[in-house]
Amino acid sequence: MKDRVELTARSLLLGAAVTLVFTAANVYLGLKVGLTFASTIPAAVISMAVLRAFKNSSIYENNIVQTVASAAGTLSAVIFVLPGLIMIGWWSGFPFAQCFGVCAIGGILGVMYSVPLRRALVAQSNLPYPEGVAAAEVLKVGTAAGAADERNRAGLLALVGGTLASAGFAVIVATRIFAGQIAGYFRIGSATTGLGFSLSLALVGAGQLIGLSVGLAMLTGLFIAWGIATPVLTALHPAAGPAADVATTVWSHQVRFIGAGAIGVAALWSLGRLARPVAAGVASALAASRRRRLGEIQDEPRTERDLPIGIVALISLGCLIPLAILLANFLAGGRLMPIAGWLTLAAVIYVVIAGFFVAAACGYMAGLIGSSNSPVSGLAILVVIGASLMLLVIARFAGVTAPSELIAYALFVTAVLLCVATISNDNLQDLKTGQLVDATPWRQQVALVFGVCVGALVIPPILNLLNRGYGFAGAPNLHNAIAQPLPAPQATLISALAKGVIGGQIDWALIATGALVGAIVVAADELLRTTKRAALPPLAVGLGIYLPASTTAPVVAGAVIGWLYNRWAARAGDVRAKQTGVLIASGLIVGESLFGVLLAGLIVSTGRPEPLGLVGDAFAKASTALGAGAFVLVVGALFRWAGTLSRTCASSK
Repeated sequence: MKDRVELTARSLLLGAAVTLVFTAANVYLGLKVGLTFASTIPAAVISMAVLRAFKNSSIYENNIVQTVASAAGTLSAVIFVLPGLIMIGWWSGFPFAQCFGVCAIGGILGVMYSVPLRRALVAQSNLPYPEGVAAAEVLKVGTAAGAADERNRAGLLALVGGTLASAGFAVIVATRIFAGQIAGYFRIGSATTGLGFSLSLALVGAGQLIGLSVGLAMLTGLFIAWGIATPVLTALHPAAGPAADVATTVWSHQVRFIGAGAIGVAALWSLGRLARPVAAGVASALAASRRRRLGEIQDEPRTERDLPIGIVALISLGCLIPLAILLANFLAGGRLMPIAGWLTLAAVIYVVIAGFFVAAACGYMAGLIGSSNSPVSGLAILVVIGASLMLLVIARFAGVTAPSELIAYALFVTAVLLCVATISNDNLQDLKTGQLVDATPWRQQVALVFGVCVGALVIPPILNLLNRGYGFAGAPNLHNAIAQPLPAPQATLISALAKGVIGGQIDWALIATGALVGAIVVAADELLRTTKRAALPPLAVGLGIYLPASTTAPVVAGAVIGWLYNRWAARAGDVRAKQTGVLIASGLIVGESLFGVLLAGLIVSTGRPEPLGLVGDAFAKASTALGAGAFVLVVGALFRWAGTLSRTCASSK
């Protein structure tokens, strides 16, 4: 049998090289707008283009490249926390050893946690994993592109067409000829509300991939946020100013915390429901380990061979020693030294236990709506609140008063946990891709560890570069390298929460209200599931409350459009139409993601926030009309074309 080309030196090196681009882009964009993008699909596209030059390259090798690059790029989400240490004045720069330790230790723990979770959330689950499915389609079509099969060529055409349409539309948006989003805000008496809609073809593609059930659940959350919570809260506390400013301020400072509470309850409920499959996954991994010791490994399918559970446990335990050293060194020389041992022990236990639950919740959410749209920062809110309360109780019990040190330590612990969460959030998506392309799990898991180490090496110098060049808004040591420092919105929110909990200034009523909403949605979902005809995924409802309306609305639209398209295909009896639609949707994600990387590079290299801008604010009304009209036309034309392509495939049989 021909040797399987999968985990090779060139795949690891290419993955590391791609990492440099995507990690830098993600760090910058995350600090700029508070969002990051999944690099899985762009990395797969680049890998296929490069490795095509080698005669013995394979789809499995391309899968390893995207696995390494996406794991490293995902770690950039640590910027949701670490800049907070600059903002509170604890750090003036990003010390390499500490930042590397946070990323590497947290990331490797995330990979280890995802090993038993793979069996529960990937192998034995019907979660859609939109980006994982899209990446698998990209790999399949790209690898088969050289074949003479007309259906493969039609599939590649669908993928490329969606990619070009999405990238082209994003280019025009960057010139400001098309608006990037449309929004309207208004008052009804003393109440204020509104809605935004991002003109993002990538989000429409993601909506099609997640399906109607999740899309409608997100629509429910959107209605709760903007149809109930925002109008009620603005009416209770009327404020002067433009309706847009009033509504968005109330949503970001109050309603979003309701969403965080709902996500917390929904996550806990989902974890409860996952307890049995997760336990079965761990038991399956232990059974595989026993068979391996008894020499029965040949009976286990290659696609079910994870890293041996004994090695997973050994690596996990091995991470705890450097983690304890890292945490203890952070406390060295400060006012918390008398209780440093207790704080270190508590933090290690918190990372181990909470880390597993957060990893499972993040993995579930990634499977539900995709890594890019998964609200990791929503769980980070709950994590930093838990860490802050834990540390505060220990300090008060010991009679130690050091609020600034406690805030900094809470952020540092949260950063480690966030790395665990984000890696699991991304890894399970990668492992889903691997499952669909017949990859070997343990080889992917080795590649994931390698990717984590590469990302941990790259992120600290990038953060230091941006800190020196831009600085962060609100930091006491801010130097005016440019007029507008990076806002780092998520880090600002997380650090404010740590201050609020430790300083006793957080509004627990909002979190409790969200928890109540989450409980009601869970009950409604359970009731609907008894009918076996409908469901209301609680996490998706929480996402609809927590995520910006401009992000949620196009995802909902994509879900409805995808449902209508699939319904048409079923009525027409076109069995390939659904796959063609998936490829179009995948292309929409690919094109905008690749252009996002390019645009981030242009922004950094030119120092201009809008390097491609051709028109000014005076063109805003025209750009809104042009963008909205073009958006509708492009979406309609693409799905009409998808139907034509599927008929072409059918006629070629």
